[in-house]
Amino acid sequence: MTSEPKNLEQLKQVVPEAAELLRQLSNPNRLLLLCHIAGQECSVGELEHELGIKQPGLSQQLAELRQAGLVKTRRQSRSIYYSIADERTQGILAMLWMTFCQPQSAAMTFPIPPASSPTGPTANRAAGAANFARVIS
Repeated sequence: MTSEPKNLEQLKQVVPEAAELLRQLSNPNRLLLLCHIAGQECSVGELEHELGIKQPGLSQQLAELRQAGLVKTRRQSRSIYYSIADERTQGILAMLWMTFCQPQSAAMTFPIPPASSPTGPTANRAAGAANFARVIS
């Protein structure tokens, strides 16, 4: 198989990025924040109230997610709103929700929207991630 070395080289190039994404998801508060934000854009005040995470810790976790490029912000008046910035993250969160939160017998209702079709230079890589996360029933 002549394509294996090429695939292995591609894998070696993306593994550090994938490992960093998994590191970000490995913190329970960050994962909870991402899952909540994936369902809807939220302000810091809404996140604090709805998730019960105190403001200093919340700000620290949001700053780390922002620095990692997983969330983006939008300012409206004095409030800052957070939403998912990375389509691959959206797809992984959808897969996690289906795996851990959806009862086996429940209809396919899905509070976290699936990742949309990305465009641009990362489209092929993101599409591959979306295919990896796709659940076939």
